[in-house]
Amino acid sequence: MQHTSRGIALKVGATLAFALQYVGIKLAGPVPVGEVVLFRAFFALIPLFILAHHTVGIPAMIRTAQPRLHLTRSAVGATGMFLNFAALKLLPLADITAFGFVQPIFAVILAALVLKEVVGPYRGAAVVIGFAGVLLMIEPHGGVLGIVGHGFSPGVALALISSFGSAFVVIYIRQMSATEKSETIVFYFMSFCTVVGALSMIWWRVPLGLGAAAWLIAAGIMGGFGQIAMTFSYRYAEPSLLAPFDYVAMIWAVTFGFFIFNEVPALMVIIGAAVVTSSGVFIAWREHRLGRELASRVEAV
Repeated sequence: MQHTSRGIALKVGATLAFALQYVGIKLAGPVPVGEVVLFRAFFALIPLFILAHHTVGIPAMIRTAQPRLHLTRSAVGATGMFLNFAALKLLPLADITAFGFVQPIFAVILAALVLKEVVGPYRGAAVVIGFAGVLLMIEPHGGVLGIVGHGFSPGVALALISSFGSAFVVIYIRQMSATEKSETIVFYFMSFCTVVGALSMIWWRVPLGLGAAAWLIAAGIMGGFGQIAMTFSYRYAEPSLLAPFDYVAMIWAVTFGFFIFNEVPALMVIIGAAVVTSSGVFIAWREHRLGRELASRVEAV
């Protein structure tokens, strides 16, 4: 029970850290996305190196037997990060957080297609309901008809594609975790994003004032802490148990959005987010139950 509570605390702490990361990026002002990615990735390495020094050791963190997998995972993750930060410039904090909740639904679909996992009628129904919630969320941003009539918000499109990329990352990490340390996975991802962000600044960059630079540095450090907290939360509790706590992020998003940026989310976004959240919680509960049933069968044998 003590370890489970620690896992939940780390997961909730991760949602707060990621929300503060978003706040820092928004407060930095009109900075090109690649420049934001550079700061986010480079300064996230600071808490990572401190952590690795006290856990596996820095040489062990850098050592890997799967460079190609790291390259693929990092390329997909970096693409998602670019799209996510581009969407952040176009959407309120609560909205981009809500569209991030679609990621577990995409993950179920990809797990069935890529990992050949069996998706039963219950999880299948949850996926359908989840997409109904997405339709509600996009209504204030042009709706389904807006896609055809070119009135659809590009921020929504970027956020949804980013969530789809994040679901791909989940699949890759499931495969990599059998042989790779968590610190190693994060290290190569952050290093890749740092390089790509720096390269993008050859074409797109703006001179930063001290205030903007300070906010971006804070965003990077917060993102690093969030990634570490999220990674370590899974050492103390099952992913299916922790999944519902991802939705605490909406509390931070609505609070910070209202008090810092004077943003009030549209009612349809809130309703749609509630539907997607319910779907995600059901998927997590179903996976937790199936895991317990499988464990019981193994013990019986």
